[in-house]
Formats: sequence, C-alpha cells, structure tokens
Amino acid sequence: MSQKVIYSPHPRMYFTLLVVLLSIVMILFFFGFIGIAFKKIGLSSGTVIMILIGTLVGSLINIPLFKIRSTIPIMKTQEVELYGFAFKVPTIEEGETHTTVAINLGGAIIPILVSTYIIVKNPDAMFYGIVSTVIVALITHLVAKPKPGLGIVSPAFIPPIVAALAALFLPVPSQHQPIVAYVGGVMGTLIGADLTNLHRISGLGAQVASIGGAGTFDGIFLSGILAVILA
Repeated sequence: MSQKVIYSPHPRMYFTLLVVLLSIVMILFFFGFIGIAFKKIGLSSGTVIMILIGTLVGSLINIPLFKIRSTIPIMKTQEVELYGFAFKVPTIEEGETHTTVAINLGGAIIPILVSTYIIVKNPDAMFYGIVSTVIVALITHLVAKPKPGLGIVSPAFIPPIVAALAALFLPVPSQHQPIVAYVGGVMGTLIGADLTNLHRISGLGAQVASIGGAGTFDGIFLSGILAVILA
C-alpha cells in the first residue's frame, strides 16, 4: 500500500509570515493612534494624512545647521569587503574633527510647525501650553544624559507622561487639554533634551547630532503623540 506524503512549508516560513503580519498590524495600530491623537488636537483627516506622509518622508531628511568642534575622537564605521561579503568595521577619525548639528524634517520641524499652528488657532491655550512646555523641559533636562557616540538620551516615557499630567492637573479647559499636552510634549522635549544640551555635543564623539532624528536626538515627535493619548 502506498503512503500519501503531505508536504508542508518549513517552520521558518510560518515564523517569517507571522513576523510580517505582526509588523503590518503594529504599523497600522501605531498610525491609527497617531491619527486619533492629531484629531484630538483639532486637525482634519486630510491634514492628518498630509502630516503622516510628511513625517514619514521627512524622517529621512536631516538639514545641517552648524558644526561644533569635537573634543574627543569621532567614531565612524567603514565597510570592508572580504570574499564578496561586506563587513562594517569601526574606525576613529584622526586630526581635528567636528560634529554636524542638524534638524530632522519629520521628527522636529513638522512637530514644531504643528504646535505653532494649533496654538495660533487656539490662543486661549497658549498660556498653559507655555507652562506645560517649561515643566516638561525642566524635568526632561534633569533626566537627559549624554551617551558618547550616540547622543543625548532620556527615558522615552518621561516627557509625554509629564506633559499629560501637566495638561490634566493645570486648570486647563477640557477641550484644550490635548493641545496643551501635545505642545508641552513636543516643545518641552525639544528644549529640555536638545537645546539645553547643545554644549554637550562636543564631547559625544558623534558625526551627526540630528535634532528629532533617529539615533542622536529623538523622541520629539513621539512625545507629543503619546502625551495626547495619555491625556
């Protein structure tokens, strides 16, 4: 009697498919939360889509602002090819070196423009937006630490939690709480983690310090979003 053989995909194929599906779900879930947050601060669906597209594309764009002389050697990677394989080898740049300070279009400029727009559109929220920004900036500056070769880092959830609490406990009208939370999260993180730590950049040994960009400075965009959701 012949035995019927059933061929099934390799278990790794199932794992890969599961990872892909979970990634798609997480992306949709993530952008769904972003959309909800932007709508809470009074932006239309069309504007939200434009902001999301601009943020996604803009995250790839760093605009150089100025250079700061580095006080320590700058670490960089160099690709070395061996037998057809490319390896990344860390190297130290010799001589006088500089760190380029840049600002990320999607991670910093767009959130700043959104903050400015909603405050101008809702002038009654301006005072508490400023107060929230000051509170978040002070707390964020206290917890932000320089990491050589990486940048200025701070615990990811502290700025949005502080911004949300400020919006909830300040005598802010309920309709303005999401606005105050967003502005405090964005501008407070920008000032407390980035601008007040510019003097530390020379000792980071980084090639580029990107305000709002992944790696060196980050969290401005997400701080505003998470603050609104938490509030």
